[in-house]
Amino acid sequence: MNASRSSVVSSFTIIKGSLIPETYAVFQGWDFSLSRLENLRRVRDENSIGGTSTHWARDVAKVLNRRFDPSGRDRPLVELAKAGWDQEAWKPILLFHMTRDEFLLRDFLVHWLYGQFIQGAFRLRTADVVVYLQALGKKKGIEWSGHWSEKTTARVASGLLKLATDFGLLKGALHREFNSYHLPETSFLYLLQAIAEKESNARRIVDAQDWRMFLMDPTDVERELLRLHQFRKLDYQAAGSLAQLKLPHPSAAAYTRELCA
Repeated sequence: MNASRSSVVSSFTIIKGSLIPETYAVFQGWDFSLSRLENLRRVRDENSIGGTSTHWARDVAKVLNRRFDPSGRDRPLVELAKAGWDQEAWKPILLFHMTRDEFLLRDFLVHWLYGQFIQGAFRLRTADVVVYLQALGKKKGIEWSGHWSEKTTARVASGLLKLATDFGLLKGALHREFNSYHLPETSFLYLLQAIAEKESNARRIVDAQDWRMFLMDPTDVERELLRLHQFRKLDYQAAGSLAQLKLPHPSAAAYTRELCA
């Protein structure tokens, strides 16, 4: 596993983009009998993603090497791709796994974009995100990777909006607007299992910041839990500030095995 980059602000992966179809294609052909570096070497040497150049294939391999641990905690993501799981349901899970160590993307989604959403912002521009990045630079405990020029800052700001658009949270090109986003049920259940591995308390699961990445507040999460409870897909009991949640599987990995069966 790579060293954690959970507090590193990097421009490289943001500028390279979401790489959703490329990541799906690479993981579909992933060979667990080989090391991560051997698998990524195949991406570079064989251009298995159908890239327009060997340089692009090399950049994709570099981004995936930074973002994921396919034989470790990101293995369920790979297994779902190998099983040919629907990409629209796979995309939210991809985003969740990406943001575990990609600090800037997570902070942008959880704090800035979600904040704009609940404030009722109509149009989002690159210039708005530049202001966010400038303010972020004043925070303590964050490590910046390299010195950013004004051009780089603008490219990162544009890249963050493009990433949110690729994952269906926003729509538009020049001026981005919030999309009518709905998290697929299977994706919601996977995230629920994954969050429960970090938070054993039901109320903390409902209040987890991870849901903000999908523009969901605790009320939205609880509404979905009650719906799934009604259809007997889980057990959720709530009374005031007290809540109890029983999930059908012990982990996200176990849920993945059922999905891939």
